[in-house]
Amino acid sequence: MDSWSRVLRREWFAYVALSLAVVVIVLPLFVAVVGSTHDSGTIGRGRMPLWFGQHAGENYVQAWTMGARYGGAGVQRLIVNSSIMAFTIAAGKVLLTVLTAYAVVFFRFPLRNFFFWTVMITVMLPLEVRMFQTYKLVSDFRLLNSFAGLTLPWIVSTTGTLLLRQHLRALSRDLLDAAKIDGAGPMRCLWSVVIPAIRPNIAALFVILFLYGWNQYLWPLLVTTRGDMETVAMGLVKMLGGPEAATEWGVVLASAVLTIIVPVCVVIFMQRYLVQAFAETEK
Repeated sequence: MDSWSRVLRREWFAYVALSLAVVVIVLPLFVAVVGSTHDSGTIGRGRMPLWFGQHAGENYVQAWTMGARYGGAGVQRLIVNSSIMAFTIAAGKVLLTVLTAYAVVFFRFPLRNFFFWTVMITVMLPLEVRMFQTYKLVSDFRLLNSFAGLTLPWIVSTTGTLLLRQHLRALSRDLLDAAKIDGAGPMRCLWSVVIPAIRPNIAALFVILFLYGWNQYLWPLLVTTRGDMETVAMGLVKMLGGPEAATEWGVVLASAVLTIIVPVCVVIFMQRYLVQAFAETEK
């Protein structure tokens, strides 16, 4: 107990800062959960109590099955579409990032640095600069209203390539030399030596890219026009698209709560690898 008191006195600022951060982050989520249990009239009048109401069942059932009556699809369809999109983007980006960084660091070929920095220049370009050219290509290949159109243009990550390149440059080449002496080829070295060494970094990158794909709004808005292809971001915005008096706030808040379950589960599942990645970065 005495040791805990000494730690508390010494680290009081850290505990205060963390407590404030928790309040700032959790309070809006708590209000959303509470609001999802009240009827729309109570919320619309601005008299919503900060405690749970009696309408949770009907709000969550309606949100899951059909969404708000004014606009938007059911959360079940939104979550499926966003999960497919986010997982495909994250997995594709991680795969191509690992292969690209591995080739740039451990292979010697003409104009290697030229090609690498040409790709890196795209990081400096705002997303909107490339958006309409990409849309033209997707339209010409008849990929509108499809998961291929939602995901294929975004499965290359120049930022991820730059990050993994730095980690691979710190990797000891003696491991690869030993594997080559044992007869391992390039792909065997990648699978048995390189990937195990940077697994936490790959997992952390996957989580970041999954959340990036999950939160996409502008691109799905451009390439999808059918209700069955709407993503979470699109669906939630459409639920708020009508007159304020017609907005079913209880259903909207229930939908918002349901849509954070998947990303939260992904972060919790990958938490161990995230901690390892940050710990290795500090070293």
